[in-house]
Amino acid sequence: MTYVANNDRYKEMTYNRCGSSGIQLPAISLGLWNNFSDNDSIENQKEMLFKAFDLGITHFDLANNYGPPPGSAEINFGRILKEDMAAYRDEMIISTKAGFKMWDGPYGDWGSRKYLIASLDQSLKRMGLDYVDIFYHHRPDPNTPLEETMAALDQIVRQGKALYVGISNYDAEQTKQAVKILQDQKTPFIIHQAAYSMLDRKIENGLTDVLEDNGVGCIAFVPLAQGLLTNKYLNGIPDDSRAAKDYIPFLNEKDISSTVLEKVNSLNDLAAERGQSLAQMALVWVLQQKSVVSALIGASRASQIEENVKALSNMDFSDEEMKRINEILS
Repeated sequence: MTYVANNDRYKEMTYNRCGSSGIQLPAISLGLWNNFSDNDSIENQKEMLFKAFDLGITHFDLANNYGPPPGSAEINFGRILKEDMAAYRDEMIISTKAGFKMWDGPYGDWGSRKYLIASLDQSLKRMGLDYVDIFYHHRPDPNTPLEETMAALDQIVRQGKALYVGISNYDAEQTKQAVKILQDQKTPFIIHQAAYSMLDRKIENGLTDVLEDNGVGCIAFVPLAQGLLTNKYLNGIPDDSRAAKDYIPFLNEKDISSTVLEKVNSLNDLAAERGQSLAQMALVWVLQQKSVVSALIGASRASQIEENVKALSNMDFSDEEMKRINEILS
């Protein structure tokens, strides 16, 4: 049966203008990095996408290598979009990326014009789309001239394969250089996707200033620090957690020191005083940072998305609360 959206889906969501562009993004966006692979139930994937859209989440974030296997998240998303949600395509912002290894040989990685254009062509086929709304270069390439990479992004827009472009994982100086090239080309560069959370504040050391000065929005990925800023690790490392699995490269036992756990528990106490879960407080905290327009979440079930969106009912922090948070994190 074809999905029918909730008529009230836009009433509770907050939308923020992305830099100086015409695009508004939902304060919470859904990433398909985890739990949209061939190993995951397609019915659960549908439930999550349907719930997200019913809650006003209009932005769905993918990349060529999301899976496993690489490409499977785009295939599964494209299948659900075609079979169940095609009527709502124009109400969505769909983004994808290229920059990490996607296929063997010298042309399946990094930032050459050949790789980026070929990768996006493959992504469009997997998703069954004529264009994506945002296409990102996923990481800077130390060996390809930045001018070539940025020219490829410009060509992609002029070919009608993407409406806007973005970059991800670039530091402040790299971003400043990219902005100059893209502005000279008149490329619609509107967004930077950067890691940002209470436990990872590197973007405050210059990057947000560059984005603010140049009218570029920021979307924060891993705002919950791979689950550290949830109630999962308050009492240590559960056996079924990511950190307990040696094969998970992004979060492991060494990341969860006694000092980190002390900070997380203190933050949890403050969240409780605010009437929020730690995860809810952590999500709305990243939205206080200048230029940050959306927090990018992942989920393994629809109820997690619903709980995260509830965070938006209490987005304000008093000066005292912000002071306490900075003291905890110092």
